[in-house]
Amino acid sequence: MIDIHNHLLHGLDDGADSFETSVAMARLARNAGTTDIVATPHSNVSYAYDSELVKQRIRELQGAVGEELKIHRGCDFHLSAHNIQMAVRDTRRFSINGLGYLLVEFPEVSALQGIEQIFETLREAGLTPVITHPERNPYLLADFSRLARWVDNGIYLQVTAQSLFGDRFGAETAPWCAKALKMGLVHFVASDAHDARVRPPRLDQAKAHLEQHYGEEYAELLLVTHPVAVIEGRSLVPGRVFPPQKRERKWFHFRRRPKGTRDT
Repeated sequence: MIDIHNHLLHGLDDGADSFETSVAMARLARNAGTTDIVATPHSNVSYAYDSELVKQRIRELQGAVGEELKIHRGCDFHLSAHNIQMAVRDTRRFSINGLGYLLVEFPEVSALQGIEQIFETLREAGLTPVITHPERNPYLLADFSRLARWVDNGIYLQVTAQSLFGDRFGAETAPWCAKALKMGLVHFVASDAHDARVRPPRLDQAKAHLEQHYGEEYAELLLVTHPVAVIEGRSLVPGRVFPPQKRERKWFHFRRRPKGTRDT
């Protein structure tokens, strides 16, 4: 599995609080079946994003955990005017591995006016927006029609693994995710991990949940196939991705033969 949203680099944002925590998170992810992880420190008013420092932290952590878990560079990119200007000037700075896919985090306290134009500006510059955890944004949470329109126009969505169960971000997130999945709006499931205990970098439980409710192929699509394309900078087919329909179990009713009869 590949985790495209993770805050395991220490000292850069509100994620890992020490190098030891970074190592513990990386090992936990590896032991839970993750092979590749994208380190995505915040870039917002609270945390400045230094791409060279991010690369340095990745080299340090990679050396400590070995090659069984491959660590990639990314950013949890807050949609602000200043950030957008910088991203358009240098498309490699914030995008995953510098190859174009950009995790975008929406403001939680403002409306969504002008977002379509922002998306268009980013795409014209060669960036592909991936909206992070829409199930945790009060404006997006209440607007499936807007999300569907964005997805139909080539924007991608990533939900948080723990949101599938509703045990961390509120009970309403689980049914919201179930509806979004059935509508074909979800392209990625990622951990958005911030520590090793409360918000851990585990995808194994999400994988089991997706396999149980939607099938192995769909789980593979959201946790491996699509994330591989992102870290390699390859194009994804735009639009909705529907889970396969479950086959209904057929029941056959046989009429009992009267005694003394036989096949002819």
